Amino acid sequence: MSQQQRIFLWSITAALGGFLFGFDTAVISGVEQSLQELWQLSVWEHGLTVSMALFGTVLGAMLGGIPAERYGRRKTLFWIAVLYLVSSLGTSLAVDWSVFLVFRFLGGLGVGASSVAAPMYITEISPARSRGRLVALFQFNVVLGILIAYLSNYLLQNAGDAAWRWMLGVQAIPSLLFLLAVLLIPESPRWLLLRAGRVEEAREVLQLIDADHYEDTLDALRYTAEQQTLSQQPARLFSARYKVPVMLAVLFAVFNQVSGINAIIYYAPRIFEMTGLGKSSALLSSAGIGVINLLFTLLAMNLIDRFGRRTLMFIGSLGLIATLGLVARAFYVHDFGGMSVPVLLFVYIAFFAFSQGGVIWVFISEIFPNEVRANGQALGSFTHWLMAAVITFAFPYFAEKLGGAYTFLFFCLMMVLQLVFVWKWMPETKGTSLEQVGKTFVVH
Repeated sequence: MSQQQRIFLWSITAALGGFLFGFDTAVISGVEQSLQELWQLSVWEHGLTVSMALFGTVLGAMLGGIPAERYGRRKTLFWIAVLYLVSSLGTSLAVDWSVFLVFRFLGGLGVGASSVAAPMYITEISPARSRGRLVALFQFNVVLGILIAYLSNYLLQNAGDAAWRWMLGVQAIPSLLFLLAVLLIPESPRWLLLRAGRVEEAREVLQLIDADHYEDTLDALRYTAEQQTLSQQPARLFSARYKVPVMLAVLFAVFNQVSGINAIIYYAPRIFEMTGLGKSSALLSSAGIGVINLLFTLLAMNLIDRFGRRTLMFIGSLGLIATLGLVARAFYVHDFGGMSVPVLLFVYIAFFAFSQGGVIWVFISEIFPNEVRANGQALGSFTHWLMAAVITFAFPYFAEKLGGAYTFLFFCLMMVLQLVFVWKWMPETKGTSLEQVGKTFVVH
């Protein structure tokens, strides 16, 4: 097996956590209305049902850096797979609303922790020249999971009164595959050296990753370890030294969610029904969103190391402003002729996947130095999922009270602010080693 094939295999294994992340995120869109009818949920109970996984995700993201630092990236990925498996079986077999909420929360823990551990693991095993593309595999698997969830929901919609159980339970199959596959990958060399002090094991993995430059990477890691020893104090993320990467990660994660992406993915069938489409057509249109998401994430993967993270964000921000503005207008004047809103949302998804979707996990995993990467990744993921939970919980209420026009106008205005952020503050990180990126953003 060649060096490139080996790294790709390790990366795609870790990225299976992203597949389950995407599946778990989107599968609820096909069952949320059935659950509302089954358990006679109020608007607030309904919002809680859809967003419960996100509350678990917030906690999983906040705490995910702790086991990743203490026990290693690989062991953390294994227990994430266990959470996914338990959640898929538990939600599909739930006998009442409270039991369902508990198992959705556990699945959310897995999603949050995987958004910390998986991109971080891939970042730490990737050569600088291909790091963007490899880490973007995580996002590719996220959107693949979303697409498969939409298609699965569409195919299982006529499976009788228990259709929602099948929609949720089918996730157990990829969960088990992920659990077994993680057992076959090595630990991150950066964790082995900096946290476990296992220099020879780190050397062996680095040699498998990049036979030509592994000694340079090993020397840089040893220097980092020596500096940590000399300081005699643990590196603290919330200190003046790391204020630049902290600011970049938090703002990037906030803008990711105030684009409205999770509200659209979670409530896609309902949004399409608001424009006059029937239930079956709405589910199929949701699958269309999944296809567009996948194709443009694939495009972003192939361009991110060539043109850079910042260029993709510029193009995407302009496209998001235009499409969200036009969707807001369509709701304002009730212009739902033909497929206008679905088509606009397809274009919106294309721009999102090409920019924010393809860049977020790459960028956040790159900008923190080795000594605080786990906590920094956890901060970015926590911010991302906290905003996702708030927006997903509130979307049904604001869509009902304010209507689609003002809801989508808010998302549009937030993307104007994102464009300013990219123009004024976002740096470029392509083709630079993790150790060099870390030095660039640290305040001495």
